[in-house]
Amino acid sequence: MQTALAFDFAPILPVWLILALGALCLLALLPALLRRARGAWWRALAFLLVLGALSQPRLVEQTRETRPDIALLLVDRSDSTRVAAHHDAAIEAARRQVEARIGRLREVELRVVDIPEGGNQGTRAFAALERALADIPATRLAGVLLLSDGQVHDVPTDGTWAPGEGVPLHLLMPGRQGEVDRRIRLLEAPGFGIVGRSVELRLIVEDLGVPTQTGQAQLTLRRDGQAPITESVPIGREHRITLPIERAGPSVIDLVVETRQGPAGDRQGGEVSDVNNRVVVAINGVRDRLRVLLVSGEPHAGERTWRRLLKADPGVDLVHFTILRPPEKDDLTPLNELALIAFPVRELFQVKLRDFDLVVFDRFANRGILPPSYLRNIAEYVRGGGALLVSVGPEFVGGTSLAGTPLGAVLPARPVQQAILDQAFRPRISIPGSRHPVTEGLTGANTEATEASWGRWYRTIRTEARAGTTVMEGAGGAPLLVLDRVGQGRVALMLSDHIWLWSRGHDGGGPQQELLRRTAHWLMREPELEEEDLTARIEAGRLMVNRRSLDAGAPPEVTITAPDGATSRVPLSHGGANGGGGRASAEAPAAAPGLWQVSDGRRQAFAAAMPANPPEFADLRADPARVQPLVTATGGASRWFGDGTSVPEIRSVSAGRDAQGSGWIGLRRREDHTVTGIAALPLLPPWLMLPLLLGIAIVAWRSEAR
Repeated sequence: MQTALAFDFAPILPVWLILALGALCLLALLPALLRRARGAWWRALAFLLVLGALSQPRLVEQTRETRPDIALLLVDRSDSTRVAAHHDAAIEAARRQVEARIGRLREVELRVVDIPEGGNQGTRAFAALERALADIPATRLAGVLLLSDGQVHDVPTDGTWAPGEGVPLHLLMPGRQGEVDRRIRLLEAPGFGIVGRSVELRLIVEDLGVPTQTGQAQLTLRRDGQAPITESVPIGREHRITLPIERAGPSVIDLVVETRQGPAGDRQGGEVSDVNNRVVVAINGVRDRLRVLLVSGEPHAGERTWRRLLKADPGVDLVHFTILRPPEKDDLTPLNELALIAFPVRELFQVKLRDFDLVVFDRFANRGILPPSYLRNIAEYVRGGGALLVSVGPEFVGGTSLAGTPLGAVLPARPVQQAILDQAFRPRISIPGSRHPVTEGLTGANTEATEASWGRWYRTIRTEARAGTTVMEGAGGAPLLVLDRVGQGRVALMLSDHIWLWSRGHDGGGPQQELLRRTAHWLMREPELEEEDLTARIEAGRLMVNRRSLDAGAPPEVTITAPDGATSRVPLSHGGANGGGGRASAEAPAAAPGLWQVSDGRRQAFAAAMPANPPEFADLRADPARVQPLVTATGGASRWFGDGTSVPEIRSVSAGRDAQGSGWIGLRRREDHTVTGIAALPLLPPWLMLPLLLGIAIVAWRSEAR
């Protein structure tokens, strides 16, 4: 509690009226004063006494309850302080030092606010400050202390912000002045590339905090876990890396530049952290317009099924030939009336065969159109990585069957005796087909408890499956759709020519378009349709592993290799009914940035873990440059406190004095208070004013009467 005396007025009349009366009194006195008449000054004193009585001067005594000043301490808890060497520990030690020193100041209350991780927005120190100031009266704020590395990303750009009039903002930073940080800065990194072409990465290796950036640094590139490639790159200048896109799907590129080393014994020569010495880039390989060769044989009701499907895909360039007339037919029709162009057999099946991504034979019979050497070329095309789809009907049986040609060596099934089965049936998904991505989850498919709701077909070709996976079955469980991998390529065999009935809606129809689309894209190696696949991705600091397999057994464990080489084994678990379509998954923490590798013993997958907050890792030095304009504008100071034990002395200073000095920083003394009581003593009470006025009037009369 404190007591304070003050002098004030409580006028009886309005101030303007008292001023007017004062002017009249002055006019009345002016002639007497000019004549230097006797008693003029006594008359002036009487007028002043009257005006003073009307103003009612009084002595006011206030009883005050003082309120402590408030010092606000902001503690940076963002990622940039956690990864830099010793910065996080130094900030925590400095926080304890500040709390202890302010605790020794009388009438100062300390409030501590943590600055949380700001996601991709970086360190939001001033947003946290605004929230904290909402609960602090402006008249009590003595100063703001910011414990941070200075890497703040929401500094007001106009430079006019201040926490309050005369309130200093002090920046206290870990480490020491002159820190150095090496980083890789990506200038351009395409998110996708065309298979068969190359993409270019543009980057700069920089040494932040070094006046002149010269010399070379060793950059190591590793692609999808392959053998590393090391090259020298100039420091401070743009460097370009050309990468060929060899396959569809994601590729993970891991770029690491060597850690900067300082002179022996020079702790400041090295860099504060090597976290931003690594950049991981994911590039998705996509195919350009796919080239498909469709060869149709004998005309039939479903001849246009494949053509409509492939023409509807804007990413497909279709070359379509239909064999309308067998070569043995001779009706003496002139050659110039048979066709517009001759069938370019040699050009298609020898010269440009490997330019096609997919070859489709639709009810094609071997009637001498394609010599055995060309059919052998197609088989070698498949073994070398090509894709072949064969949709057959009655022509698959007998002497004209493709199964009896060199192409039959890559077909997964051969017809048996009495192969043509004309019988109504509903196609159904086989047990392996329920796990295969081509047929898994098709609308209306059969389950363990229900039959398929699809429309019926009326013909199938009975075959003996020699290889591959039967994903759909026909009448009596006979193979209907067989998928196979041959060498580096793939083959699909559709053993019925009645799929067109679904497109016409016969008997309820079926998922004709989706089934054919999936089959064609599986043949062309669409990554999402791989039946044996292992993938990994990182979401919110968690490594998500997904495995797909036709194997119905228990999934194996996977081995996870962290960026630092540490390994761990994590079990996979099935999801959903029937093994979740052959899927199994697992999760594991993945906090460290870099390249994560997952293996199930047969396949490997890679995931790129980038820093969760790229702005935080752009510069890991303790640097006041961002905040310094506001620190200067508020009269504050920027200080380094080393490992947390060199926090400057904190003083309480009065208004008008500097808030910083050599070895110390100041908090403004605000002296805010609450008035708890007021006692007023009139200086001209009526009982005193009337005798005084009467006495002065008598003295003035006697003086003038002489």
